[in-house]
Amino acid sequence: MNEKLNTFIQVVQSGSFSKAAEKLFISPTAVMKQMNLLEKHVGMPLLIRTNHGIELTKAGKSFSKDAAFMVQYFQETLLRMRQSAQANQLVIRVGTSMLNPCKVLLDMWNEVSDQFPQFKINIVHFEDDSHTLPTTYRTIGKHYDFIVGPTLTENWKEYFRVLELGSYRFCFALSRNHRLASKITLSVKDLYGEQLAVVNGGGSAVIDEIRDFLIRNHPKIRIKDIPRLYDIDVFNRCEESGVVLLTLDVWADIHPSLVTIPSDLDFTIPYGLLYPLHPSEEVNQFLEIIKEMQSQHS
Repeated sequence: MNEKLNTFIQVVQSGSFSKAAEKLFISPTAVMKQMNLLEKHVGMPLLIRTNHGIELTKAGKSFSKDAAFMVQYFQETLLRMRQSAQANQLVIRVGTSMLNPCKVLLDMWNEVSDQFPQFKINIVHFEDDSHTLPTTYRTIGKHYDFIVGPTLTENWKEYFRVLELGSYRFCFALSRNHRLASKITLSVKDLYGEQLAVVNGGGSAVIDEIRDFLIRNHPKIRIKDIPRLYDIDVFNRCEESGVVLLTLDVWADIHPSLVTIPSDLDFTIPYGLLYPLHPSEEVNQFLEIIKEMQSQHS
């Protein structure tokens, strides 16, 4: 209705359908159709069509006095509604990075976001730097409400909680020039004689298990312990040195010069929503929605 009123006002000001059409960037036929629908809606003719343009009927003259007011009132009402909606919106801050992308959460949320218009998602970027990541984890609840990622540290219970969403499998990443780069899958025995970088700055029990399993059962693999957290620099160094890297399937596309190949290691690590130890009311509400989605999909 608001569109038809705007068109009516322009027709009255322009004096013809064709001139109104030029100013509205629509066809004269479209203008005529809108005016016909408007007259049908109000139940009486508003315009007299002539060879020289249009004239207003008596009803049209009366209607034109109120049309501008109705359009203005409608726009002011919309503005008040938007301001009210924004005032009542609950903002959820989601951290994202190359190694901890938030796509999993956004894909889930997009399925139900129309049902919960009170929530607004703000994406907050952070760097994958092994020196600053511990601080990033400690600020969950201050700078971020959620981060999506694997639980690669045993110290997480001191800083955040986790709502588990699934698990990642361990793979091997190596340079595209490596002798094993063309393989579809890699068995542990394929790595005999190779150096394998094992990153475990977070004290992960699962990674400890993998290291112990390899040392005990496959001593022909040379383990290179890296006492730091996974970050982009780890991938860069492995590509430059030719060392094979123990990695996760979710990071397959992190480095363009590395190939990530599935392994026969029967180990996985959980991933999920990292959220504050003491979540706010809106974070708890958001969590309950995600939990309900999980229960419906299980």
